[in-house]
Amino acid sequence: MSGSDRAAAPYDFNDDTDWFTPVGGTAVGVVDPHPSFPAGALTITPADVLEVLGPDADDLLASANVDVDELIRLINAETTIMPPLVLPSEEEELNDPQVLVKAASTWKRRFLKGTVAAVLVSISGGGVTAMAMDKSLTVEVDGAMQTVHSYEGTVGEVLAEEGIVVGEHDALSPSLNAPISDGGKISLDRGRLLKMSIDGQAREDWVRSVTVEEAAKQLGVPLEGAWMSAPGTHDVPLEGMSVEVKTRKNIKLFDGANPVREVQTTALTVDELLKSENLSLGPEDAVASGTDVKLATGAEVYISRTGVTVINVNEPVAPPVEKTNDPNMASGQQTVTDPGTPGEQTSTYRVTVKNGKEISREKIGGKITKEPKPKKITVGTKPIPDGEVWDRLAKCEAGGNWAINTGNGYYGGLQFSASTWAANGGTAYAQLPHQATREQQIATATKLRDRAGGTYGAWPGCRAKLGLP
Repeated sequence: MSGSDRAAAPYDFNDDTDWFTPVGGTAVGVVDPHPSFPAGALTITPADVLEVLGPDADDLLASANVDVDELIRLINAETTIMPPLVLPSEEEELNDPQVLVKAASTWKRRFLKGTVAAVLVSISGGGVTAMAMDKSLTVEVDGAMQTVHSYEGTVGEVLAEEGIVVGEHDALSPSLNAPISDGGKISLDRGRLLKMSIDGQAREDWVRSVTVEEAAKQLGVPLEGAWMSAPGTHDVPLEGMSVEVKTRKNIKLFDGANPVREVQTTALTVDELLKSENLSLGPEDAVASGTDVKLATGAEVYISRTGVTVINVNEPVAPPVEKTNDPNMASGQQTVTDPGTPGEQTSTYRVTVKNGKEISREKIGGKITKEPKPKKITVGTKPIPDGEVWDRLAKCEAGGNWAINTGNGYYGGLQFSASTWAANGGTAYAQLPHQATREQQIATATKLRDRAGGTYGAWPGCRAKLGLP
């Protein structure tokens, strides 16, 4: 029970005291107010007392057979000893109403805690009331638990009494203003600043009392197969820490002519990948994307391998040709009298290979190891009458048919084009070559040959075949 519902206490006090002297209201001033204090800052009200007693206020008052008004009058007794009121030392703080209110409120709570307990103990005649006000609490800070005893009524007051300050990044349960009762538990996880570099990307996050691995998982950092600069089981210290993380990446490696490899790596760059795979680059080798490119899952790395080697090759040597003129053999004819024998030589080449394929070969030396035997040819030098030459040429060009017209744009035994025929005066004989006689075609061809310096260059294929000049 409380207030006017509670029966009057059966105490026989001296009338000279003011403990039970009727007053107009039960709110009393406990000390002369400072001129700078807000009005009522040092006044004790029923609400103040009930707050001090906490959720068990009714039971505590009932056990002492006293109500709130009576308790306030007892607190106001002349024998009550009050704690010192600590004010700010700086003048500017003294002029700040909020600072003064806080100082007064702190003083009033300190005063009430001890005074209420003392008064209740004195009038209840034992320690039951004190034991009821004395709460046994479990305080857990970063997983470390301890049991404390306190007369305080809220979480914040208990922590303040224990000298525990809650930071803005800490996690507290229950909240600072939450009431606390006997057997209650207060959990505080202090915030820690974790600085992480994830594949070269920096980030900062506040985490609780966890290990490095737990913090990384909370922050969504992929850790499977990852490399970390600190062990995952390492606790994040209260002062925070820095951790480097290199995540696992799946890439394809194309190394020269070697088969494509799928590689799992934590390397950040191509250069780190080459080192982790024990791969080196020759002076002519190259990486298509460069070695400082950052890697990500799905990347493809192409290494171009260029090698230069010097090799010796055994090769045949063609026999030289020795020609002998025969005045009795028609000009343009020749006969092989001795085919000769090829020789042998060792040739030295500089060979360049790129990605397993030869791209160039340069001969830089050679040595004859077996001399070749010359090939001997007899060449005819006997002049051939013009008519016979033209007949042989017509045989080669048109099968010897001087009147042929295949429709391919070339006509007659010597296969004139219409324009060449006309340019050399052939139209004086006929409109087209195949319409002219053998002699007329030969006469026109002779003009064409003489204009070319006496050579048969107008008929290159048959000229070479027949050995004509």
